[in-house]
This record gives sequence, structure tokens and C-alpha cells, in this order.
Amino acid sequence: MSVFVAVEQVGKEFALAKGDRYIALKGIDLEIKKGEFISLIGHSGCGKSTLLNMIAGLDLPTDGIVALEGQRVTKPGPERMVVFQNYSLLPWLTVRENITLAVDEVLSGLPADERRAIVEEHIQMVGLQHAADKPPAQLSGGMKQRVAIARALAIRPKLLLLDEPFGALDALTRGNLQEQLMRICEEHEVTAVMVTHDVDEAVLLSDRIVMLTNGPASKIGGILEVDIPRPRRRLEVVSHPSYYSLRSELIYFLNQQKRIKKLRARKVSAIARHGLEKVNLEIGFVPLTACAPLVVAKEKGFFTKHGLDEVNLVRETSWRGIVDGIAGSHLDAAQMPAGMPVWLSVGGHQDQPLPVVSALTMTRNGNAVTLAKRFYDQGVYSATDFKRMLLESTEGTHTLGIVHPSSMHNLLLRYWLAANGINPDRDVSLKTIPPAQMVADLKAGIIDGYCVGEPWNLRALVENTGFTIATDLEIWQGHPGKVLGVREDWALAYPNTHVALVKALLEACRYCADPDNHEEIRQILAQREYLSTSVDYIHLGDPNAAVCNLDRPVREYAHHLFFGDGVNRPSRTEHLWMMTQMARWGDIPFPRNWLEILERVCRVSVFSTAARELGMLDIKYHRGPIQLFDGVPFDAEDPIAYLNSQSIKLNFSVAEVALKQPQLIAV
Repeated sequence: MSVFVAVEQVGKEFALAKGDRYIALKGIDLEIKKGEFISLIGHSGCGKSTLLNMIAGLDLPTDGIVALEGQRVTKPGPERMVVFQNYSLLPWLTVRENITLAVDEVLSGLPADERRAIVEEHIQMVGLQHAADKPPAQLSGGMKQRVAIARALAIRPKLLLLDEPFGALDALTRGNLQEQLMRICEEHEVTAVMVTHDVDEAVLLSDRIVMLTNGPASKIGGILEVDIPRPRRRLEVVSHPSYYSLRSELIYFLNQQKRIKKLRARKVSAIARHGLEKVNLEIGFVPLTACAPLVVAKEKGFFTKHGLDEVNLVRETSWRGIVDGIAGSHLDAAQMPAGMPVWLSVGGHQDQPLPVVSALTMTRNGNAVTLAKRFYDQGVYSATDFKRMLLESTEGTHTLGIVHPSSMHNLLLRYWLAANGINPDRDVSLKTIPPAQMVADLKAGIIDGYCVGEPWNLRALVENTGFTIATDLEIWQGHPGKVLGVREDWALAYPNTHVALVKALLEACRYCADPDNHEEIRQILAQREYLSTSVDYIHLGDPNAAVCNLDRPVREYAHHLFFGDGVNRPSRTEHLWMMTQMARWGDIPFPRNWLEILERVCRVSVFSTAARELGMLDIKYHRGPIQLFDGVPFDAEDPIAYLNSQSIKLNFSVAEVALKQPQLIAV
């Protein structure tokens, strides 16, 4: 289908007082096909209406062009009709007269009888025959908006533009009008662009939803394809399998933009003090027990001790929020799953390599595989039992939750399944879910199990919703769990700050490892701004055996290592293993220049400087060769041969990853 409306590199600036300029939109590219219904969504001030006005010709872009059927839009025209939120009816004319005025003006070349027929057809189309001779003052809000829509459609525009047309209406009227608009657009193959704030309205009406980022300099943050077939009915749409995932995607985007706006409002230019280039930091974390070092560094004053006077911990609900915060430079640093620095650097996010470095492993272990309680009741006590159950099951595909492709949860779960003869991409379905949502989805039967960090495994046990079939201690004792991640350009711009950050967190890791501090830390972590859960679900130490005892009640949980020999120093070998596993499952290509990537990701020198300045010279760094529970050793000298030796894997690719040369960011 050919392009009907083309928006090419459109930008819009407005003049302000004292000669200043406000950039409303920047670099907008959008192609609309004939008969499509497009929604523009975003927070107030993101330029939705500005973009709509430029498509209408009511305003002109500062940069770029807008074209309709190949012709540049330079002024308003009857082929583009706008329906505003405030109806814009002439109060001294009746319903029929308001529509007639537009038809007589635009379609003046038609015979009078034909024009009258068009007017009556559109009055009937919107169901206003009984009110055709009434003035607007005698109409309800919904009836006025129907007049505006009928007037717009009566002049037979090529493009219908709607600026929050239902925003001022009550829910029932809005629903009825939405149904009528869908019917009219489908019957008459109308191409439409609509501005809306309503997530449900966007999903119901649209073929595609264009999500705009916050202003100034708003851009397209993403475009959602709505794969719900037409014709659509409101009550049926909510039952479609894609409905809630589309809705969740929109809500996530809008919430993330709101968070970014708050961060921008709080963030000021780099403040230098104490010999540090920057002392005001925004650090992201996800509510897991493994965030303890960050929380302790904040609450016990380790950040302040090392000159970082203004550290704000930003609570993200999912690892996707961490990725967006780092990619958008809204966060200075973040707690990350161990594989995320490599994943970002190789191009896991939007196929664009983003060099990220890690100079500290903050935790090891802490994850477990949890299955729904019903499997335990059916005699599933091991991976062998689980495989048998999958072969015998008539329930269809079983779904297991993971938190991110680069997380050790995903990599360990996949390794555990594959090593036991279960293909994680064929025999089960893996679904990415925020950690805090795991227990609720397990309880609701949306998923059948998950691999996640604490406290969400222990909580499922305590609430008798699930059981731990294996902790990571059984899969890979001492694996890296969470690391500190910063953008490479940030690390180059603020080298002293980077060392100070590692020092503060390394001291916090040591504090977390001391059993005498565990009760205090549990109470702190349980607070609303951190984990927001019962202290009964939070444990830090290692009082139990490494292998799960399935006697009821189950006593084991996933244990964390925060500090000690071989715990905190970043390991290139471990990052290489994670690189092979992400390539094994198709999340990234295996990079030919893997040595270069490991060199740039693992900042051992920063860790060593921090440890030396803290006087931690007696820490042993080497953990020995990597070998998981199946006894297969990892050959770090020939990672491609190691990949090829795996019996269960996807067809992985090998490619050169073009990393940008390190550059300083503007300070």
C-alpha cells in the first residue's frame, strides 16, 4: 500500500520572549497509509496537537515537510478536516444548517439537491435526525460532537484529523461515539489521525499508535502495531490476547516518560566537589534483596563518606526501566543483571551498540527456580520430574517467567532446562515479567513458574503459591548476580566520581556481608521506598545447605554473597560465558571482536583502584574455572567451539560489532 501521508524529518520551534526559542518537535518521521487509523499519544506538552496542526496545514514545520499524496502541505484545505474537542459549532445555526454551511462552501460545484442529500445522509449517519432542527444550545455534549464529526465527513475529506474529540464527554457517550466513528471509518475507508490521552481509546480505535516522548524536542519514542482484527467491538476487544499487552506497553511508556520528566526537573548540571567531577547522582535499582548494597550505601552514609553528597536512588519496576534510563542518560549509574553491560554493548537494545562498563560485582547468587504449587502436588520434585510432566501434560504450553534476556535468571533457567533435556524455546514458553509481578502472575495462573531473585521465591513459598525446585547454588554456585553499570562515556567524563562510587558500594557490600548487620538491613529494605514488602520475606545470609530440601515446609531460599574472596572484582571470563549464552539463545550475535568488548566492559582497573584506596589489599580475586552443575567445563580460549558443543541451542550468528570509539560527554 502506497504512502498517503508522509511526515519527513519534521521539527517545530516557537519564538519566546527575549529572542529565545522553544523546540517542540524534532526529527519526526511518520508514514501513514490510506485507510489507516493512527493515534498520537503522550503527556501534555509533547507536541501531539502541534503535529496534528502541521498535518492539517494550520501550522507549518520549522524543519522538514508534510505531504499528502505526494503534495506538500502548505496551508489548510478541505481535503483535511479537523474535529476539535470543543465542537466549534456556530451557535445561531441548527444541526442541519451547521452541516449545510460546510457542504455548500466546499462542494459548491454539486447540484443543490445532491448537496441536500449529502447533508441528510450524514445527519442520519450520526443518528441526529430527531435533533436536525435544534441549535447547539439544545444539544448534549455528545450530540454536539456528533454534529462536528458529521460536518467533517460530509465534505468528503481525504484525511480526518481528530484532536481529543471525546475528551470532554462522559464514559457512556464517549463509548457510543467511538463505536460510531469506527463504523463510519471502516465503511467509508476514512484515513484518520487522532490525538488522545486515553490508552484504552487508542487501542480500541487504532491500527497503529505513535508514542511521543516528553518535550522539549519531542520525538517518536515508539510505534505500536495493533494486531486486533476489524470490525471491533468494545466488549470483544478486551478479550483479545493482545489487548492487555498493548495496553501495558502504552502505560509503561507513559509512566516512564513521567519518571523521566521528574528526573529532568531534579537533575542539574554536574556539581564538582571534594576533587570529584560530579557529586549529584541518579542511580537506578529494581526492588530485589540484591539492591541491598545501594540502599545501605545511601542509608548508612557510604556515599557521603566518599564525597557523593547528593545521591538519589531511583526505583524502577523492571529492568527495562533501567535500560531506558541508561540509554537515555537519565540515570548516571544503575544496578544491573550481570549480563546487561555486555548485552547493551553488543547491541541488545534496539540493535544499537551502547558501550556500558562495569567495575563492580555487587552480589553473587540470590536466584532460584520456582514452580507453581500444583506441580509439587503432582510429584514434580526435580528437573527430571518436570521433563516427564511436560511430556505427559495435556495442558498445552507451560509458561515460565524471566525478568530480562540479559539476566542470570534467564541464562541460568535456560541452562538448567537444556542440561536436563528440556528445550527452553520449544518445550516451554519464556515470558519477560517484572520481578515484583512474578508471585501475582503465578497465583493467577498466568505463568507456571519463574526464575527470579529474592524475595519473590521465598514469598511464593510462604504464601503456599509455589515451591523452589532449585536454587542457583545447585546450578552455578557463586555466579555473578547484580553488577554496577555506567555508560562508557559517563565513566570517561567522571573518572574520579566513578572510583568514589565503586568505593562507596564496595564498603556497603562489606557491611551487607556482616551477619551482625542483617536484621538492621532487612528492616531498611522492607521500607516502602525500597522493596515495600514484609520483612519476613527478606533474608541475606546463608544458614542453609546449597541443595533444596523439599520437605514441607521448604526451608531453603536463594542466598546472596555480597563480599569476600572472588566476589566483587569483575571477571572477563564470566562476562564471556554470559556472552556465549546470550548468543546461544539468539539474544545477541556472538561478536568476532569479543576480546575488545570484554576489555571495554570489564573495568578491573577501576575496581583495583577503589580496593587499594580502601586498603582492601588482602582480597583474593580468582574464583577458578567456570563449571556448572552438569560438569561441562567452559572453554574461555575457544568460546565458539564451546557454543557449537551445546546440544540444545538456537542457530547463533557470529558478527563484528562496531563499537563507537570512546568519547567524552559534555560536562
